[in-house]
Amino acid sequence: GCKKEAPVGAPPEVYVADVVQKDVPVYMELVGQTRGSQDVEIRARVEGYLNRVAFTEGAFVRRGDLLYQIDPLPLEAALANAKAQLATAEARLQKAKTDVNRLTPLAKQQAVSQQELDNALSAQDAARAQVDANKAAVDKASLDLGYTRITAPIDGLVGPTEVKAGNLVGRGESTLLTTVSQTNPILFRAGISEAEYLRLGKQVLASGQKVAQGLGIELILADGTVHPHAGRVDAIERAVDATTGTLAVQFTFPNPDRLVRPGQYGRARFVTQTKTGALLVPQRAVVELQNLYSVAVVGAGNKVEFRNVKV
Repeated sequence: GCKKEAPVGAPPEVYVADVVQKDVPVYMELVGQTRGSQDVEIRARVEGYLNRVAFTEGAFVRRGDLLYQIDPLPLEAALANAKAQLATAEARLQKAKTDVNRLTPLAKQQAVSQQELDNALSAQDAARAQVDANKAAVDKASLDLGYTRITAPIDGLVGPTEVKAGNLVGRGESTLLTTVSQTNPILFRAGISEAEYLRLGKQVLASGQKVAQGLGIELILADGTVHPHAGRVDAIERAVDATTGTLAVQFTFPNPDRLVRPGQYGRARFVTQTKTGALLVPQRAVVELQNLYSVAVVGAGNKVEFRNVKV
């Protein structure tokens, strides 16, 4: 029989892309968790029954807003008693002063003995000391009465209440009532590995620049979006944690909308160096084989040549 030659197939389509040369920033990302710039525990400083809880749990409170009210009646009675004792001590002091003023000229005229004058002077000193002690007792009673009104010490988000109205608080210990967190600015605490810290530190020393406190550090949230306000380095831990081998770094970010709350996870991203005149190709154009990377380069005559590269 006669043989027919197989039809020649069409050449495959090959997509090419131009190599782009430009300066490329190299980023470092650190995984961490947010926390309030201030987390203040609200505790009862005096003993008493809780009359009411005056805030909405999870709401934003201003400094000075009333949070709790402890029954003030027992402490008002204690303050009245302290004032009464102070008045009694002041009356005794006034009598002792009168006795001294009366006996002093008589003692000079030897109309009374020196011992009587000395006793009057001692009684005056004792009465004056008793007045000072009672004044301190009045001040303490006034402070204790003021502690029955528990107000917010800062602007921030208030957590759930730990104690409900009607419970006895402050007996034997300062009972934890709730926690207020200041969220503007918000802090972000992350750990950098020892190796990355050394590499970054050597780059900083080699370039002669300071640690990038003023650089625009980005906060990438859990949904992949970037926090609209750039942050800065706030503090660096003194020593490396021996259990994890990481060095804690703390960043601060403005948070005027209070969108970011304490306890959220995210990533802090910042530029560690800039590659000058780097060659850029699409990621899909790089072939990896046994830790070797290569690209297909179109040369003269539209012929392809494979070259090993370092990414």
